[in-house]
Amino acid sequence: MKKLTTYAFLLMLLAGSASCKKWLSLKPQNGLVRDDYWKTKEQVDAAVTGIYASMLGSNTDLPLAEYLFIWGEGRTDMVAPGVGTSASEYDIVNLNILSTNTYSRWSSLYQTINYCNTVIDLAPGVLKSDNTFTQEHLNQALGEARTVRALMYFYLARVFRDVPLKLAATLSDENIAPMPKSPSDSVLLQVVADLKEAEGNLPTTYGNKNTDKGRVTKYTANTILADVYLWMEKYTECVAECNKVINSGKFGLIGGDFDLFNELYYKGNSNEGIFELQFDAQKLNPFYNMHLLATRRWGAASNLMEDVFGVDHVNATPLVDLRGEGNSLRASDLTIWKYIGANSAASSLRSVGQSYAHWIFYRYADILLMKAEALNQLNDPQTAADLVNQIRTRAHAFDFNGSPDPNSQAAMEKFILQERQREFAFEGKRWFDVLRNAKRNNYQNIQYLMDMAIISIPQDRQQAALNKLKDRNSHYMPINLTEMQTNKLLEQNPFYK
Repeated sequence: MKKLTTYAFLLMLLAGSASCKKWLSLKPQNGLVRDDYWKTKEQVDAAVTGIYASMLGSNTDLPLAEYLFIWGEGRTDMVAPGVGTSASEYDIVNLNILSTNTYSRWSSLYQTINYCNTVIDLAPGVLKSDNTFTQEHLNQALGEARTVRALMYFYLARVFRDVPLKLAATLSDENIAPMPKSPSDSVLLQVVADLKEAEGNLPTTYGNKNTDKGRVTKYTANTILADVYLWMEKYTECVAECNKVINSGKFGLIGGDFDLFNELYYKGNSNEGIFELQFDAQKLNPFYNMHLLATRRWGAASNLMEDVFGVDHVNATPLVDLRGEGNSLRASDLTIWKYIGANSAASSLRSVGQSYAHWIFYRYADILLMKAEALNQLNDPQTAADLVNQIRTRAHAFDFNGSPDPNSQAAMEKFILQERQREFAFEGKRWFDVLRNAKRNNYQNIQYLMDMAIISIPQDRQQAALNKLKDRNSHYMPINLTEMQTNKLLEQNPFYK
């Protein structure tokens, strides 16, 4: 997965002639769809590699990882704007999002979806032209394509709710046609179907650690499916998928005696990693100037050390949660450290040419905390507490706010949400975690969203934001104005009409 020279070439080959002016028109270059291309297993493999390359970034849109960071963190109590913050980003912070907002675009995800659809549609035909291309080889290619497609649609459903569900490839201008949105429930059902079909066709290993973390495996499909079931409030099913990953014995927590920052974020592809975008020196991530103090667009919220990770004012030798200072952030200047720091001492930055920290979609800690959340909703808070304590023990966490009652489902729900905040700081999960818990049981806990807004939004804008949050439609992004103008069958999210 580190061969990004090949990735860059394939991405250029795949996207070189794509038109960004037509809705969902991003398509492989004619060379990938013409009759003389889809002939060999090597060409199928190249097209599958192109799927992963498309997630690293293209010349037609902002990098996918940038969207995922802003969608997952920008509306939360984890971040604060900086000197370089754009108007679109300020509007996200203040919940003043319009259909002209830069980050209301979805083309980056649909580009990857189209590469997946192209493999799903055209790879089966190679069986007829290459007698060395086996059904097993084809099934694996289809499994990878379906898993990545499912992940992209899962993001779309959580960010925009109702979206077009396009399952056929756009291979030429003749394939471009207006398409209405599908209800999010239908999108999620397709996500589940894709992941279930993919699971049996994906390998448990590719024989190489870096490849196992950078390409989807059977356990990636299980992990995404667990997350989808948690979002859908199907808790028994969520636990079952988590158990498949746990029982595999292939993953584990990085022990507290190890340098968590170095293992998880600086080196990447740790034993804890399940699926990570493989940035490296040849394909840098978008985070350096985003988080560097001099050009900062996003910094850590000022209250995190005190209120989230905790500061020990009692012991002569203070207890320290390893996930705070020198891991998630540098407290002295509120730098988001995970993506641009060079060591856990919070003393050295990476250089711009070293900005290749991976974007981690999922790691083993997520499996344990998803299972804990599901078990708690199944009225087993004590077992949920035991799982959370595995995470806390390795982080040397301490109870600066007091311990929750392990027999109280309501107390454990809040505690698990807080633990996810500590564990996955700046990893693009906070907004989705709070929204998932807020909307549970017909928005029984909408106050979670309100409480987060009170922390994150300037006081003079809070009341307007709180009024917006009372409308459930406001929890999802608007469809970008350009998409609305291009595709007349699209209907705007009601909150933005």
